Amino acid sequence: MTDRPRMGSSATATMAAGNPPADAPHSGAPEAAQSGGEADPSGEPIRVLIADDHALFRRGLEMVLAEEEGIDLVGQASDGAEAVQVASETVPDIVLMDIRMPKTSGIEAARQMKESAPSAKIVMLTISDEEDDLFEAIRAGASGYLLKDIPLDEVADSVRAVHGGQSLINPSMAGKLLTEFATLARRDEEEPPAKHVAAPKLTDREMEVLRLVARGMNNRDIAKELFISENTVKNHVRNILEKLQIHSRMEAVMIAVREKLIEFS
Repeated sequence: MTDRPRMGSSATATMAAGNPPADAPHSGAPEAAQSGGEADPSGEPIRVLIADDHALFRRGLEMVLAEEEGIDLVGQASDGAEAVQVASETVPDIVLMDIRMPKTSGIEAARQMKESAPSAKIVMLTISDEEDDLFEAIRAGASGYLLKDIPLDEVADSVRAVHGGQSLINPSMAGKLLTEFATLARRDEEEPPAKHVAAPKLTDREMEVLRLVARGMNNRDIAKELFISENTVKNHVRNILEKLQIHSRMEAVMIAVREKLIEFS
């Protein structure tokens, strides 16, 4: 694998984990990307930080994002420690970050950014297709996990999709993630009941929103499904993440599995 992404077929999928295989993540450009993503209601450009130890790869992303309207590149970093520092100084909306970097790994940097730049949504852009890296990235709060063979012209769409509330993952990794969810569900059935924190803390409406998040729906679709505004959905999602002390919608899916809101056949 070279540092430069290959121009190939679409490499992203919307995160959807409900009732596989019917609701399994699909290949192709994410739904939000196809429609241009959810617009920023403030009208402000999406602020992006690139963190990668390969200068050539950073330069490639810089050239692509520079051509996109509504996206501003606010900083770059060549290692995880620098990424945390730059994120705290620039407060990006989206961080495109490699996993394996000097000084501090992308996963550890993601954990630290939740303290120094909590509003930033992190997308791992990496050559690693290891399951452990995927699961640790989700636990660290990543909202996306994309392999570097994603076509360059899809990067901007992925940025818009994640900024609009989507969780993105490569189709090749989505199957591994669903397998892990199924394993979690089976393990909960076999083990003695554990203390669950989700159900008692969430309101009925928040539980409804969580079920729809677990199905891979974005804020706009959830709003239509529940006949409420997008802002109300965003407030519910924010409350869910705060109450469960988690950082991303994909972590919310894990909670949904643990609380048996998703059934696996």
